[in-house]
Amino acid sequence: MSESGFIGIFRDISCSCRSNRKRRSLETASFGLAASSAPRDVLRGDKESHCSWRRAERQVDVRVVTTEHAKHFYNAAEVSVKIYTDKDEWELWTRRSDPVLHIELRRWADLLVIAPLDANTLGKIASGICDNLLTCVVRAWDTSRPLLFCPAMNTAMWLHPITAQQVSKLKEFGYVEIPCIAKKLVCGDEGKGAMAEVSTIVSTVKQYLQKPDESSQKT
Repeated sequence: MSESGFIGIFRDISCSCRSNRKRRSLETASFGLAASSAPRDVLRGDKESHCSWRRAERQVDVRVVTTEHAKHFYNAAEVSVKIYTDKDEWELWTRRSDPVLHIELRRWADLLVIAPLDANTLGKIASGICDNLLTCVVRAWDTSRPLLFCPAMNTAMWLHPITAQQVSKLKEFGYVEIPCIAKKLVCGDEGKGAMAEVSTIVSTVKQYLQKPDESSQKT
């Protein structure tokens, strides 16, 4: 199943642990059919959610990094935040002294959340592969800052033995899982593998953004 994904960056106004600026949260996402509506739901806030990314924007700075395949699942015109793609990585860099986008994003963000994280990108991150903007940001991520990930895939893929190994590997890196849930999937199967509710993701992001930034306290 083809991969897709996006990254969003947020910054909390109410937290002054790194100065008076808003906090920044970097979100990544990779999608298969099990999470086909996730780009729209996460970026716009699903209709049933009491919390949405649009509300979160009042308190945080938001940017998005999307893979090429993810473009099929949402309308960029409906997203009010800055969106980056693999193309931007190469257009920004033309000579040796130019900034490298995935490093700039890594420096900019206070928190990174991958929502949803499909089986393909899960395998890449667990193995250290970095072949697009999304996975390059993750590979360069400062592990003293929080990284949250939200698995989403078909139930059969979720139950494959390697999935548990890969999720465990991400946890060994210090990443925090926002567990998938059981529901009827796009393919018609019913079972565990659907991405966590948007309201759950947003509340977890807020929880971590309110914590002191450990990296800023290092001497």
